[in-house]
Amino acid sequence: MADEKKSKGRTLHTLYEVSGDSVTRKNTTCPKCGPGMFMGKHKDRVVCGKCGYLEMNKPAEKKEEKPSEVKEESSESKKEENSE
Repeated sequence: MADEKKSKGRTLHTLYEVSGDSVTRKNTTCPKCGPGMFMGKHKDRVVCGKCGYLEMNKPAEKKEEKPSEVKEESSESKKEENSE
């Protein structure tokens, strides 16, 4: 068991960005807990580890051709064929 490696976890330099004299936070902070409590980013949500506050991310919308557009084109071509 002594040979097992421990994970280091997150360090502070990944949460902040220093530019000149100012420090900016990279992650969002919890609206309930206030500044200093960062929200954890997941695939489909953002969660506060202290109070459990949860924000769901909107799923990405896929742009597909609407079936109504295809129907309109086919109905126009049928009208042209019928008129000839």
